[in-house]
Amino acid sequence: MNKFASEFIGTFALVFAGCGAIMTNVMSDGALGHSGVALTFGLVVMAMIYAVGDISGAHFNPAVTLGFWLARRFPGREVTPFVLSQLAGAAAAAGMLKLLFGDIAKLGSTLPSGPVEQSFGLEVLLTAGLVFVILSVAIGSKETGILAGVAIGGTVAMEAMFGGPISGASMNPARSLGPALVSGTFEHQWLYVVAPVLGAAIGVSGWHLTGGKDRVAPDS
Repeated sequence: MNKFASEFIGTFALVFAGCGAIMTNVMSDGALGHSGVALTFGLVVMAMIYAVGDISGAHFNPAVTLGFWLARRFPGREVTPFVLSQLAGAAAAAGMLKLLFGDIAKLGSTLPSGPVEQSFGLEVLLTAGLVFVILSVAIGSKETGILAGVAIGGTVAMEAMFGGPISGASMNPARSLGPALVSGTFEHQWLYVVAPVLGAAIGVSGWHLTGGKDRVAPDS
């Protein structure tokens, strides 16, 4: 239960801080700016990795959990409870944001700003890059280590910086579905489930191609 609680809390923090930054940026007439929003996502991921990485592995993302499983570094029996914990955390955070601020900016829901196929392709590639980095710096199925939080949080911030204006740079089905379900924003949400799953598989393939299995220690 400690692992599932950690995934719930970590995903709650990710959505509450990240989507909250989107909402407060709108309410403050752009005081944070796009860079501030992107950095918020990266910083909250980094903080939560250091907080609970040694407990659950700090996945906070169904695509990451799937990636670890596809890489044979995570037990299949725990995939479903991890994903459910992540989705519950995301929905709870979105509900809290709505309670505090109302339905501002659709609670930070992700939507394509241009052609759907453009956002789909970008989400696939962004997720592939994120999963590749995570697998390369994680130990076993856990995002732990002195610099793991910096590398992963930095990747999230960097990808959100340039991908956010196009697709929202979700890379995370839970991050998208939580606010979407609470705000009733269902248009194009399939994209933010299918694309990250496909991206995770590509990221795992890239990790294998670089000999990742031989250079990363398994769980002790």
